[in-house]
Order: sequence, then structure tokens, then C-alpha cells
Amino acid sequence: MISVKKAALFLGAAAAIVAPSSWQIRVAVQVESFNAENASDYLKVALAAADRAAEISRSYYAGNFTVTTKADMTPVTQADVECEQAIREIILSAFPEHGFYGEETGQTQADAEFLWLVDPIDGTKGFVRQYPFFSTQIALMHNGELILGVSSGTMMGELAWAEKGQGAWLNGKRLRVSEIYDPDRAAVSTGNLKSLAEGNGWAALGEIVRHADRIRGYGDFYHYHLLAAGKIEAVIESDVNILDIAALSVIVSEAGGVFTNLNGEKPDLGIRSVLAANPSVHEIFLQKLKGYVI
Repeated sequence: MISVKKAALFLGAAAAIVAPSSWQIRVAVQVESFNAENASDYLKVALAAADRAAEISRSYYAGNFTVTTKADMTPVTQADVECEQAIREIILSAFPEHGFYGEETGQTQADAEFLWLVDPIDGTKGFVRQYPFFSTQIALMHNGELILGVSSGTMMGELAWAEKGQGAWLNGKRLRVSEIYDPDRAAVSTGNLKSLAEGNGWAALGEIVRHADRIRGYGDFYHYHLLAAGKIEAVIESDVNILDIAALSVIVSEAGGVFTNLNGEKPDLGIRSVLAANPSVHEIFLQKLKGYVI
């Protein structure tokens, strides 16, 4: 069990995190630092839960774990289960009246006013193969609206968070999407694309690829962090679920971006695709991709 007071102490430490500077390119921009006094109790507890999950996943990362296959043929590890159990205990100890929807444990009190959405290790397939791009995703939904997100890229040293109306932050520094609005200058990252590849949407994506300045597939949490930080302009995916992207949608939106499915609809529990971008690029790409997949 963790108290809100203890979580607040963790938040102060989280806000002080900075990435290694030896390789960073320094730019002449004003950097705004996070004020922990602005954090809600929800955020304090979510960050503390993410920190505990990071300890667990890091301890298993070297490969000392068992892997089983779920009914949908996706892998699950001891790390997934233990991380979710820890997150669940921390959150529901602080907010016992809240609902909880976890990747491994399913839904509890799903009709509650507040519903936590948790993917303890998003990117389990990569985790099993020791890719560093896995993360812990924790989001809070209030009466169907996503209001908080925490995205912890454990092995990448990236901890991002956002609350509705409070901005988005990475390691305690303010995030803002880029102002590159010309699609010919845009850097675009793609993720899962199977559904888009099966129909006419593939040609529409090809048109975007043909004009974009740079195409990459950073994948999982990482390209959303890059988008929110203004380092790329768009992310396109056609095969996701809400637990993959709930927290990231809040982070991108609070950084000034637009986050919808490929039909331009806001994220909900049934979301299956993503178009996330700065406002101008989103509008242009939506015109090309809308209608091909949900």
C-alpha cells in the first residue's frame, strides 16, 4: 500500500529526472519545468505505481522469466502479471471506489465513475526479445473521458505524464508538438499496419509516404513521446487497443496535438486505430486516410 503523501514525495523526484546530457543537442528554447504542486492525487499515485512497475520489469529484463501464450496467441510473462498486480494494489488502495481495467486481470467495477486503464508491459513481444521499447501505460478515465496519462519507458529512461488542462511533461520538462505543418517536411512514424494493408487504405498511406520528409517505425510508446516532444509530426497505426494508447492520447493532446482514430473519432474503449499528429498535419492526413479502417 502507498499513501498519497508518499506518492507526492515520489512525484518531486520524478519531476527532477533529466536524461543524460552528454549526447544531447542543445537548442535555444525556453524549458519549462514541472511544478509538483500542480499535481492531483490521481497523478501522484499513478506515478508511484509506474515507478514500482519499472522496478519489477527492470528486474526481469535480462530474461529470467517464464512466458506463456494467451488465447489470442500473444505472450504474457511473469513480469506482466507482477507489474499489473503491483499497480492494481497501489491504485485501488488509494482509490478503492474506482474501477480498474488491466491487460492481464480484466475489468473490475467497469461502470465506476473513475476507471483506470493499465497495460503493465506494453510491448511484451519486444520485452521477451529484450527490445528496450516496452513501457508501462497507466491512464484514468472519468465518465468516459480520458483525463490522465502516465507512460513509463523503463529502459529508455523516459517518464511522461499529463493531466487534462495541466500540460504534458517528459522527465519533468514541458512537451509541445512541432510547428512543422507542411506534410512534405513531416517526419512520420508508423506502428501496426495490418488492417490498413489489407484494403485500399494501403495506397492512401503510400501517398503520405511518397511525400513525407522522413518515414520511420519507432513503434510502441516511443513514437508518441517523440510526437509530443515535437521531434516528429505524426504517428499512424491501424491495429491497437485502448490499453495501448489511452495514456499516450492524453500526453499527445496536452502537448497540443490531435489524437483520434483513422476516422477522426476521439479515443474510447473500442478504439482500434490511431492518427496522432500536430493539428495541421492531422487535418491533411485525415483527409487521405479516413474511411479505410475504424
